Amino acid sequence: MVMSEQLSMMPTPTNEEERRRVLRKHKIAVTSLLGLMAVVFLSCSWAQSQGNDAAWIGYVRAAAEAGMVGGLADWFAVTALFKYPMGIPIPHTAIIPNKKDQVAGVLSDFVSENFLNARTITDKVMAAGIPERVGRWLAKPENAERVSEEAGKFTVRMVEGIDPAEAETFINAQLVDRLAEPIWGPPLGRTLEGLIADGKVDPVVDDIVAWGRRKVDNMEATVVTMIDERMPRWAPRFAKELVGQRVYDEMVAFMEDVDTNPHHEARRGIRRQITQFAQDLQFDGEMISRVEALKADIMGSSAVTSAAASIWEQVSASIVAQASDGGSGLRRKAAASAREWGQKLVDDPAVRADAERALKKATRFAADNGADQIVGIIAETIERWDGEEAAEKIELMVGKDLQFIRLNGTIVGALAGLAIYTGSQLIFY
Repeated sequence: MVMSEQLSMMPTPTNEEERRRVLRKHKIAVTSLLGLMAVVFLSCSWAQSQGNDAAWIGYVRAAAEAGMVGGLADWFAVTALFKYPMGIPIPHTAIIPNKKDQVAGVLSDFVSENFLNARTITDKVMAAGIPERVGRWLAKPENAERVSEEAGKFTVRMVEGIDPAEAETFINAQLVDRLAEPIWGPPLGRTLEGLIADGKVDPVVDDIVAWGRRKVDNMEATVVTMIDERMPRWAPRFAKELVGQRVYDEMVAFMEDVDTNPHHEARRGIRRQITQFAQDLQFDGEMISRVEALKADIMGSSAVTSAAASIWEQVSASIVAQASDGGSGLRRKAAASAREWGQKLVDDPAVRADAERALKKATRFAADNGADQIVGIIAETIERWDGEEAAEKIELMVGKDLQFIRLNGTIVGALAGLAIYTGSQLIFY
């Protein structure tokens, strides 16, 4: 038992060479014990053959004989797992080299059923109290700042890793091409019709009237001159000026009336024109074609064709600048949000319960969909090994512990032999 304790106190190996060295030491130690049993057995047998009839020799000989048998039996059992004992192809030996694929499948199933299954993983994750731990960690300002910083670095790497050509293609497909795809006239007409129904075009009418009144207010000289040029040459100058001034005054009075009277006929006329324009946009083929021609000119212009590159350049530069600057609004908002969420996880049981449910659902999903692939690595890896390689690797991993079986077999065999011999002596002598 002292040898067993000494072997168990050896450090657990951490690499293949160390495992090989430790396994060799264990084999030498256990084989030495078996050899000792053989030496003791032979020595006792020789002593008895020389006429030495000391009673103790029989007891020692019986213990050594049984220990030798037990040690050899367990040596055979352990060796048969990895190779043919003494190179003899005895049936049902060299189990691992000959049945490594079955062993791989059984091992994978064992790990899957007992370790990497949804229930075990989910229970373990939920028992860890992760949401509350995360909340306490995030609630500390320095940790929230760290999250903001790491998120900023990740954002910068992500944005800088995007190919500008791909970004432009995406923007063109999602924005420019989609904008150019539909016929513009009918939807514009329906939109304008809705604005008319909601009274949203009245300010436009007001602006048109106000613009017209301002133009008339500044046209006095123009109107008088135009009337002067169109009257007969023989008309007296004062008559020309009088007529011109009268026409201008009438224009000013008319525009003032239109401006101050919301129900003026001119205003209604403008509204009718806008309403008709909305109808034409929807139903007049010529108007729709004109709008489509305008659309083609707009979408084919250099400003629009180069818009995607310009949009991406400006957007990406802005995102990178914001994400890189610890004092930017984006980074401050990220830190504040992280800290606030962490505090809610700590203080609000409902928020924490929601997080736990989400974590449980995500864990179960990952386990259900990923555990088989992870466990499958075990079988796939072992199946790729050849038989001898598989046996060697597995023996290096568990062979040290299997040597304890040999050790215990030798010791237990010796004790059993001693007990049997003692019993027979007590019964028959």
